[in-house]
Amino acid sequence: MMMTNIVLKPFDVAAIVLAVGVIALSVALVYGSEDSRAVVKITRGGSNKETWVFFLDDKQASVSVPGPLGDTVVEVKDGTARVVASPCANQTCVAAGAIRRPGQWVACLPNQTLLLIEGSADTSDATDAVVW
Repeated sequence: MMMTNIVLKPFDVAAIVLAVGVIALSVALVYGSEDSRAVVKITRGGSNKETWVFFLDDKQASVSVPGPLGDTVVEVKDGTARVVASPCANQTCVAAGAIRRPGQWVACLPNQTLLLIEGSADTSDATDAVVW
């Protein structure tokens, strides 16, 4: 078995350093630039689908979402999102109250409007179902 000594030349070292730098930069851009704040996505369904996005921790935001029955008014305030008013007959979406945690949603089906919280949020005040 014959062993040879590998000798790295300055260009070889520069190429290795450049390759490692490109890989490190790629990993940082792909995994490190994500905003971890929770967002509220408000989507209008139907043929004119449109989406509004607000950070859940915004001080206050309000949007009037047009639907087939009229406008559904959504409010984002104090870390919560809720339907303030809707033209639907049963008002279930208004009665649902405020949502505040990722995964929670409220829908006004007659007016084709959906509120959904995505992302991450501080869950230190979350109740563990196992405890109950």
